[in-house]
Amino acid sequence: MYEPKKKKNYTKKEALLKAAAYCAYQERTQQEVRTKLFSYGLDPDEVDELIIQLSAEKLIDEERFAKSYVRGKYGLKRWGRRKILQGLKAHQISDYCIKQGMKEVDPERYEENLLYLLEKKNTTEKEKNPHLRKQKLTYYLMSKGYENDLVQDALKSMEQ
Repeated sequence: MYEPKKKKNYTKKEALLKAAAYCAYQERTQQEVRTKLFSYGLDPDEVDELIIQLSAEKLIDEERFAKSYVRGKYGLKRWGRRKILQGLKAHQISDYCIKQGMKEVDPERYEENLLYLLEKKNTTEKEKNPHLRKQKLTYYLMSKGYENDLVQDALKSMEQ
């Protein structure tokens, strides 16, 4: 019969080592680390102490996380500003760190990403009716997080 895995309770020192390894693997937010520390069976005071210690050792840095997140989502996944902003807010990043992270967006590359996605979707879109086709392309780009005015400009430039 299936036995649920017993949760191991770590000492503060063991938890610090595990959390340091967790943070070293990839950028993490304070909230992610906090959740992980609670899963180790620590009480809130110990969790707060460890968060402060990890931050002091620069293992947790929300500004660095925000910049890395923005670079990844806009550079690799070609997301628009709106979707990136929603993602950062979902990670409970402070407004200051969000502003700093959003500075990573290069306007020229942002425009290139938008046009690339538009051309790619335009070649695969099966809709023949020009009005519906334009509507579908607009919905697609909006779902990727691009602003409506930029999407409309890109569609106009594609039509010419």
